[in-house]
Amino acid sequence: MPTNTAIPVFQSSDDLNLVKEALDESGCAVIRNAQSLEATQTVKGELVESMGETRFQEEDSAEDFYPAKTQRLPALIARSKSAQRMATHPTIQSLCEHHLGDNCERFQLHVSAAINIGPGARKQVLHREEDAFPFFEIPRPNLVIATMWAMSDFTLSNGATLLVPGSHRWEADRQATADEIAQAEMPEGSVMIWLGGTLHAAGANNSKEWRYGITLSYSLGWLRQEENQYLDLPPSLAKNMSDEVRELVGYPMHGSLGFYDPRIAKI
Repeated sequence: MPTNTAIPVFQSSDDLNLVKEALDESGCAVIRNAQSLEATQTVKGELVESMGETRFQEEDSAEDFYPAKTQRLPALIARSKSAQRMATHPTIQSLCEHHLGDNCERFQLHVSAAINIGPGARKQVLHREEDAFPFFEIPRPNLVIATMWAMSDFTLSNGATLLVPGSHRWEADRQATADEIAQAEMPEGSVMIWLGGTLHAAGANNSKEWRYGITLSYSLGWLRQEENQYLDLPPSLAKNMSDEVRELVGYPMHGSLGFYDPRIAKI
């Protein structure tokens, strides 16, 4: 199995069971060429107007969680049919079922966002997706699985995501050393996957180009989603989506959770 500085790397044609094993062991993996360049251009085209209206800070402080010089656009399911397709990608759905399925009846979309890192953006502080749920002791059971789709090449110089392989098994107070941090280089059309307990961060963009990615993360169906999917995709929009998309967003009940009066909210 080829590796990318300790990050397991696969081709889209590789056995998916190997990817599942790598995620269990390393907490992260890259699948190269998971979608075509034509597909990435299509989704970027669907989002170009919204991204053009997305403002960003020019300056920030090193203590700020979100670095400046970075565009962030949420609510992708409402904005892009291609984002819906990516969110329901069979490979990702299978990985979610494997890593989340033991702890829920159904997993759900947690966050959808386009992230465009501009020249001069500093690196982000290392963090875990599951830090939104501090009531579980670290290391936690799998609560979240996240993906980052490369809408452009991810390189060492333009801000390729920083990952700490194996950190999903660490105790809360363990700090990553420089030699434990890897960078997820990958060509456009690839997808990076990591477990919610894996330390990661956006890399610094020391180039003159923008680094464009789409993050789609998933969580246990009984957890509060980090992105309010029901405001970003209200019933008036959800009723026009496929059953698969509505289920992924979280409209159906999860066991006894999430009942509603259909006379008020019709989808």
